[in-house]
Amino acid sequence: MVDVHCHLNFHSFEKDYDEVIKRAFNKGIKKIINVGTKIDSSQKAVELAEKYKNLYAIIGVHPHHADKLEKDWIAKLEKLCKNSKVVGIGECGMDFYRYKSNGIIDVKLQKDVFVKQIELSLKLKLPLQIHNRHAGKEILDILSHYKSDLLNPPGMFHCMSGNLDFLKRVLGLGFYIGFDGNITYKGIAPGEDTLLSDLIKATPFTRIVTETDSPFLAPVPFRGRRNTPSYVIIVGQFIAKIKGISFEKLEEQTSLNADRIFNFKS
Repeated sequence: MVDVHCHLNFHSFEKDYDEVIKRAFNKGIKKIINVGTKIDSSQKAVELAEKYKNLYAIIGVHPHHADKLEKDWIAKLEKLCKNSKVVGIGECGMDFYRYKSNGIIDVKLQKDVFVKQIELSLKLKLPLQIHNRHAGKEILDILSHYKSDLLNPPGMFHCMSGNLDFLKRVLGLGFYIGFDGNITYKGIAPGEDTLLSDLIKATPFTRIVTETDSPFLAPVPFRGRRNTPSYVIIVGQFIAKIKGISFEKLEEQTSLNADRIFNFKS
């Protein structure tokens, strides 16, 4: 299995990231991608990646932080990209959900930050890892503008949500689809209208990648506790059951999919 999205660089893992990483590898996780959400966490993701053979970094600015930019932030991201363990730009995108800890960031500002990161990904030929929450139309409008310039494959949508039409359009642009531990939750998430299991059924397994978003979104039966990369196995098992295929087949294909997106080299 490959966990293509986690946050071992966050405070939740400050005291035991080494143990968590080694446990995941001992469980059979082949590769882990640690993801930044602003400059400092991106820097930390790179530093951690340098310590472990099969740990990689994706660097970028999350839409939640679009109003908290450092001076010369895009130049700082580009500098971090010189490290060979950096395999993508993200998590970037747009988010119109109102969180208790953070209101909705100005839409124009979110768009500007997203566009700059798309253009950086094109310049450096690094895939995108996209965050979307209730902003699917706007994200697709922006990506469609760059359709002829996108990489092949252009990247992936992290923690997929939305409806079947949105999924179809995302796949049509060449993106891969990431599913997380929330696929094990019952019901439909606030503001959504489609079951995640229906999105899984409609996504070709040749375009699916597995992720945890650790420390968030721990799968059942660990919901409400700290998530870790080793739980990506549970995500894979759940997807395999929905798709009616063996876990071994799902594991092999999703690992190939991750390799195709991120072109792991070191």
